[in-house]
Amino acid sequence: MFAARSLTTKLLLAAPVFVFSQFAAHAQTAPPTDTQLLSQLDQDMASVILFYDQALRGTADLDLMPADARQQFSPEDAAKALSRGFDRATAPLALGKVVDGVQIPGRDGNAIPVRIYTPAGTGPFPVITYFHGGGFVIATIDTYDASARALSKYANAIVVSVEYRKAPEAPYPAALHDAIDSYTWITRNIGTYNGIATKVAVAGESAGGNLATEVAIAARDNGLQKPTHELLVYPVTSSNTSQASDLLYTSANLPLNTSLLTYYFSNYVTNPAEANDPGVAPINANLSNLPPTTILAAQEDPLLSDGQAYAAKLQAAGNQVVYQLYTGTTHEFFGMGDVVAKAKQAEQFGAARIAASF
Repeated sequence: MFAARSLTTKLLLAAPVFVFSQFAAHAQTAPPTDTQLLSQLDQDMASVILFYDQALRGTADLDLMPADARQQFSPEDAAKALSRGFDRATAPLALGKVVDGVQIPGRDGNAIPVRIYTPAGTGPFPVITYFHGGGFVIATIDTYDASARALSKYANAIVVSVEYRKAPEAPYPAALHDAIDSYTWITRNIGTYNGIATKVAVAGESAGGNLATEVAIAARDNGLQKPTHELLVYPVTSSNTSQASDLLYTSANLPLNTSLLTYYFSNYVTNPAEANDPGVAPINANLSNLPPTTILAAQEDPLLSDGQAYAAKLQAAGNQVVYQLYTGTTHEFFGMGDVVAKAKQAEQFGAARIAASF
């Protein structure tokens, strides 16, 4: 059930044609029941969701203070537990080395911890600046360790995973500042860690996808080095929670629903007047002259509309865009490649898109 579905190099490097009809995952217009949701998931994904629901899911984050929400088990924990249960390798995906303890100076007098993943080999290697998900409120580089490892291995690149500050203790624009400052530092200092400073891409999941594209915009506007590519995995691109997919998944029993999305936003943006700022909602920014972009989407995800709208606006602004939808998957599937075959496909495809940009 969990066998990897290998992709050829030709398939990985060939950009799917960007066509709007690709967005039509299914014609559902009414919120699905939990039973319908499970029936729409592929077998691998359903196994993770069922195990998470039955064994690990606790109190909903929106019923907790953020500090307590951070102590909850995550869908990633469910995937790891299933990996052990199905006699998969329990060790993380092997790389050349992983370095902790590096801290980048932030503009606000803070230190930004990063973890540096280096693939096997002698290098020097190109670089991916990676921002994890968690709604700007929860999760850490540990939560998304599998994603960073997969990108490093499959792209044969150094991945610098950034532990940006979290809201509500550090609301907008703290995470944005940390994202830009870490990217700037990496382009100037990664040579010390066997990286190629002139070949740096950005990548991120969910809230991290928001930060990745914001970094690309800031690089253009502030005269910084242009990322070679941006990989956005189900990115947050607007503060509008009344789009089609938001209405489908308002309270769905998924890793992310619209009610949770609203909870995260309310902690990240403490001044409602900032909700539509381009720094919060990149879809409201000038999107011309950005790097080639790959957007990976999950079918059962309130952020589906965000990714669709952003892909369309990027393309309209004259950018190269590849939009890839993975049917039968949910938010958080990326990084679950050990137990979800489509997750491994997405990891390999996203990594190959980045690698081709180097």
